Amino acid sequence: MKLPLLNQTTPASEAGGCASKSCGSNEASLQNLPDSIRAKVADHPCFSEQAHHFFARMHVAVAPACNIQCNYCNRKYDCSNESRPGVVSEVLTPQQAVKKVKAVAAAIPQMSVLGIAGPGDPLANPQKTFETFRRLSAETPDIKLCVSTNGLTLPECVDELCQHNIDHVTVTINCVDPEIGAKIYPWIFWNHKRIRGVEAARILIEQQQKGLQMLIDRGILVKVNSVLIPGINDQHLIEVSRIVKEKGAFLHNVMPIISEPEHGTYFGLTGQAEPTAAELQAVQDACAGDMNMMRHCRQCRADAVGLLGEDRGAEFTLDKIDAMEVDYEAAMVKRAEVHEQLLGQLYAQRESAAQPATTLQQGRAVLMAVATKGGGLINQHFGHATEFLVYEASDNGVRFIGHRQVEKPYCEGGSSCGEDAETLLGKLLQRLQGCEVLLCSKVGYEPWSALEQAGIQPNGEHALEPIEDAILAVYQEMLEKGLLQTPDRVDLKSA
Repeated sequence: MKLPLLNQTTPASEAGGCASKSCGSNEASLQNLPDSIRAKVADHPCFSEQAHHFFARMHVAVAPACNIQCNYCNRKYDCSNESRPGVVSEVLTPQQAVKKVKAVAAAIPQMSVLGIAGPGDPLANPQKTFETFRRLSAETPDIKLCVSTNGLTLPECVDELCQHNIDHVTVTINCVDPEIGAKIYPWIFWNHKRIRGVEAARILIEQQQKGLQMLIDRGILVKVNSVLIPGINDQHLIEVSRIVKEKGAFLHNVMPIISEPEHGTYFGLTGQAEPTAAELQAVQDACAGDMNMMRHCRQCRADAVGLLGEDRGAEFTLDKIDAMEVDYEAAMVKRAEVHEQLLGQLYAQRESAAQPATTLQQGRAVLMAVATKGGGLINQHFGHATEFLVYEASDNGVRFIGHRQVEKPYCEGGSSCGEDAETLLGKLLQRLQGCEVLLCSKVGYEPWSALEQAGIQPNGEHALEPIEDAILAVYQEMLEKGLLQTPDRVDLKSA
């Protein structure tokens, strides 16, 4: 049986949907899109699963107000240790935002995208949002501009969005049923008054769907975000995905609710459960088929800076930016050179992945976790990882499943690996539940033993290799050893 490499170009409709090939926001799932659209997302870290290993993004927080209340949201300021939507350390004026963008783009030439995503709703702050976009369109023409919105005022803003260098919009749509919406949204502020309950949800849903259609009709790419809330919209999201796909959204991002009590959200304080990794994957798979699913979302802060999975915002606070001298004309030249090099590396990986596949015998699916610092390579020490990427390997191919964030790295440097290494390791093993292999550049003796005892085989033999190539090699080895003939977990150490 053929084992298709990641990003083969067989259409999902011919290959039997996501069960027969890689699912997610990768090149394989984008093949059915027009060339013009694929060109727009080629280096977009928020839209392309492969590109996010190479290109960086940043958000500027110029929009503090919001016109709806979500039971999962609590906008916070000066929360440098929290990584979730709505959290910022500084709210900027448009002038400050443009200055920050130039400074970041000069210091991080991999940056390709600038987004406004909060901390409130950008379109509930139209003056600040569009002044920022107008200036960026004129002064930083080489940067893609994006905006994220709840969609309540989207229809009245579409014309303005089309006047700037904005060709990507994200709309958060959690439901298309007002009865379900009333459980998610306590109120909206509409036509100068606060509206509650089912009526509020009905208005929001109508505005979201109207705005989505208007964007599609104007040729603007639309990604839809949906927050998965177990027991409320988990089954309903399949219908949401079907409807937004029919309207023309090109990417759907189903992401887990964040409901720790310490964040102070309504759902957090009332004990709303977060989905497990398996539950999230099940809903994403159910929403997939020929709909492009985004699985690498990091649910970024509203002032995030850097590659997905990292945040360099602390390097670019207002006081530090004021001390920087930026020659943006020179920076654009350097950025163009760096982007050309990165695109070359990215296309080389895609071309390599499209080569004829190796013929392998049939085996069961295996989840493998990967420690990486980017570049599509296995290039991070186990103890330094703040998150692990999870892939599924099977005789049907390799597909990206998602990421598992950890509370903090197991090894924080120095002569020891933290004061409470045993507790950290225990939490980390819980996050890797379901994975049978861990690929990293290095791993210490103590965590190696603990991983094996948890049924996770550490592997440092593929350091600096492309992730997909290494996964295929390990899967091939497991097949040859006869470890994949039954669905039961196998102790690799005894093989």
